[in-house]
Amino acid sequence: MEWILVILFVVAIGLLVASFFTDQTKKQDEQLERFSVSLMEEIQELQKQIRQIELDNEITAAEAGVKRSSEERQLVRQVLDLHQRGYSIESIATKVQQPEQEVERLIAPFVEEGRQVVHDA
Repeated sequence: MEWILVILFVVAIGLLVASFFTDQTKKQDEQLERFSVSLMEEIQELQKQIRQIELDNEITAAEAGVKRSSEERQLVRQVLDLHQRGYSIESIATKVQQPEQEVERLIAPFVEEGRQVVHDA
């Protein structure tokens, strides 16, 4: 009877120690998952900013000194982004609530002889 109690006591201590290691592993996994999600969000935000900078550079290069207001610049950026992603002129016009002729006028300086000047990201 004494041996059974000693064996059960040793097994209980072993299980207690094992539970501490399991808890630490779970906490580390959760921390790693949170870090991974945070990193992915930052990467997506950086990609969005890079895309806007690239579009701004294309706008600046095409305009060669022509000044636009910040609202016009934002509209051109949005139109070029949608065009770059393959949206049709009609769908771009609907999304930005502008006439199709205006969208074509905004895109025209960035398109040469049927090919896009704006590069795909």
